Amino acid sequence: MIFVATGYAQVPEQVLDSVTEKLIIIEGDSIFKASIDLDEVYIFGKLEFASYKEKLRYYVLRRKTIKVYPYAKMASERLVELNDTLQMIKSKRKKKKYTRKVQKFIEGEFSEELKKLTRTEGQILVKLIYRQTGNTAFSLVKELRSGWRAFWYNTTAKMFDINIKEEFHPDEVHEDYLIEDILQRAFASSKLQRQKSVLDYDYATLTNKWGKPKSEE
Repeated sequence: MIFVATGYAQVPEQVLDSVTEKLIIIEGDSIFKASIDLDEVYIFGKLEFASYKEKLRYYVLRRKTIKVYPYAKMASERLVELNDTLQMIKSKRKKKKYTRKVQKFIEGEFSEELKKLTRTEGQILVKLIYRQTGNTAFSLVKELRSGWRAFWYNTTAKMFDINIKEEFHPDEVHEDYLIEDILQRAFASSKLQRQKSVLDYDYATLTNKWGKPKSEE
């Protein structure tokens, strides 16, 4: 399906042996440089599928992934904001008060929209929350609320065949790799705003491992 070339657009810095050497001045940086470090670049090959069924499954997964990714990104940002603020609050009482305030804000931000998600969209969201935070949705609920509340959330989710303890492992699960592929292509085309995963894996290595997408049996 994919040929990925990983390019590091970085020119090695050269030792200046002459006053005629050209230097680069980057706005906001007081250091003179002989090169500019650029972000990693992926070159994507054309999508290829072994069957129409396989193609349909990929595009359905793409539509659902692109739909729910912004929620996972927002959840990650809110969690970072919460943790950063809590570190500055010394009083336990004030920490609890602030945490409850954030809980209500997040619930108000997410509740109505999340109710509109399908079962598969909800499960993809759970995976993406793990991708963005390194924590399962279950552990986040448990941390912000209580163990019993997290258990209740998990039991309710199971009624709709959603496991909020689900993790994201694109190096082990083929569907997770496809989700990562969808995200990388969406980032590159500016359909989604890039937010780096906290997990440790390399997309190019994953592509070499999985090769063409396979039908899920």
